[in-house]
Amino acid sequence: MGVIHSSPLSLSPFTTAIRITGSSVFPCTSKANPERVINSPFNHTNNICLPNLLKPTKKFGSFSHLSHISTCLGSKTVPFKCFGKVREMETQEGIFQKTLIDFHGIDEELIQKMVYDALVWCSLHGLVVGDKSVQRSGKVPGVGLVHAPFALLPMAFPESHWNLACEVAPIFNELIDRVSLDGKFLQEALSRTKKVDAFTSGLLDIHSKMLEINKKEEIRLGLHRSDYMLDEKTKLLLQIELNTISSSFAGLSCRVSELHRSLLNYYGEHIGLDPRRIPGNASVDKFAEALAKACTEYNRPRALVMVVVQPEERNMYDQHWLCAELKDRHNVTTIRKTLAEIDEEGEILPDGTLLVGGKEISVVYFRAGYAPTDYPSEAEWRARLLMEQSSAVKCPSISYQLAGTKKIQQELAKPNMLERFLDNKEDIAKLRKCFAGLWSLEDSDIIKKAIERPDLFVMKPQREGGGNNIYNDDVRTNLVRLQKEGTQEDAAYILMQRIFPAVSLTFLVREGICHKDHAVSELGVYGAYLRNKEKVIVNEQCGYLVRTKVSSSNEGGVAAGFAVLDSIYLN
Repeated sequence: MGVIHSSPLSLSPFTTAIRITGSSVFPCTSKANPERVINSPFNHTNNICLPNLLKPTKKFGSFSHLSHISTCLGSKTVPFKCFGKVREMETQEGIFQKTLIDFHGIDEELIQKMVYDALVWCSLHGLVVGDKSVQRSGKVPGVGLVHAPFALLPMAFPESHWNLACEVAPIFNELIDRVSLDGKFLQEALSRTKKVDAFTSGLLDIHSKMLEINKKEEIRLGLHRSDYMLDEKTKLLLQIELNTISSSFAGLSCRVSELHRSLLNYYGEHIGLDPRRIPGNASVDKFAEALAKACTEYNRPRALVMVVVQPEERNMYDQHWLCAELKDRHNVTTIRKTLAEIDEEGEILPDGTLLVGGKEISVVYFRAGYAPTDYPSEAEWRARLLMEQSSAVKCPSISYQLAGTKKIQQELAKPNMLERFLDNKEDIAKLRKCFAGLWSLEDSDIIKKAIERPDLFVMKPQREGGGNNIYNDDVRTNLVRLQKEGTQEDAAYILMQRIFPAVSLTFLVREGICHKDHAVSELGVYGAYLRNKEKVIVNEQCGYLVRTKVSSSNEGGVAAGFAVLDSIYLN
């Protein structure tokens, strides 16, 4: 549920659209003149997907510095050429030689075949979501399916940075667990936010009630995802956020890795790419295994895993992949319930057992409950409190959810704060290398800098999912407004350093149409943590998610319609 920060270059998108019609592909613009539609007998149809095509406002040179696979489609077929270039790059791990993929031209027929085969693969292998144009697609499985949006080719990514992201995943898992146990810290750190943010206040009220009754979560399960961007200027891998609730796309992200590996198995020799350079991605298997092990620790064989879902969920197939793995590999049965249904059907027995519809629940896995819109009435809040009071394993517990808020992320970036929760100095140093700049709006010096240069900052509320952050001149406008009003509303936000990743050309495929555009990418690394009292049962990195979006867009959620799913190609 991370948000992709946009590139430093303000672009009018130079987008080429390709529609697959049977076995044909039709480029909609001329390379020589992007604003001129190619004279084609199909121009009167829907083949022209983006009618307002503009030239880039800035030139990117030969694109040889770009980290994503770059291609040029023109009105004329160009013989395909591919070669790598090597240059030095400074990273957290020192200097390494980076091989860059640089495409000077590609046969249009090859793109046609790849897109067509990719769409077939998605249909055959369940890389699908609900079609928003079909009313029942978010409620009834199998109705209104469309392929999940995806990048045609993987994103080139430095292997040293990939290794670092994998290495710190278990450390972040441990950090979240330690923070979750410090109820006083959570309450104090979020005390100002509570006064101005009703949603955070509701979560804190439940947390406070658990502290009052001294409720202990002996079995603690976290399925996390830490999101990063590779900053082009500093060459640092910087954390955007750490998701502790509803870390989505574990079910589909591994499918995208398989899709790209399949395409390179067929076409890799033609485009100079080795499918073995796409790292294995076992995210759905690892998440299912962690959930199954939590059931084992709960030790009631007939109890079920309950997936808490939104009333309409077009990303249900991502969730169903996980449920299918649980049943097929671990013989664990799942049920799906909304918060409103849990309020109506749920009860707690005297020994703490949670029953929903008369069935005992061993693990509550939240794929809802992370946004104010998930709580339209008191019924949903009652359901959340009911589950928290029970003895079922919560993924996440209320304290885990609070530990993943933006405000806590900012607090943990303060000097000497990590030492409060972690003992190993080397682990602390590794985490700090990944921290971007994070500040409270109580910091007058940083507020002044942000008003002067709003393009260098992102203003973040305590929200998950895409579409919530504030960028560019809106940062200045809101900061000036908050200063004039003099209220405590500033406690609802944090300021974060804006990350500027490399911009590259790529092919984005959505609703059967392939667009060529400038894009940036975000890497998310999954982690699973399971603990029973003092025994750590699972603490590991569990695969990855890549989201790629056009560089002219600030936001980056796939489900929100801003980005596409992607994978990485190690170099």
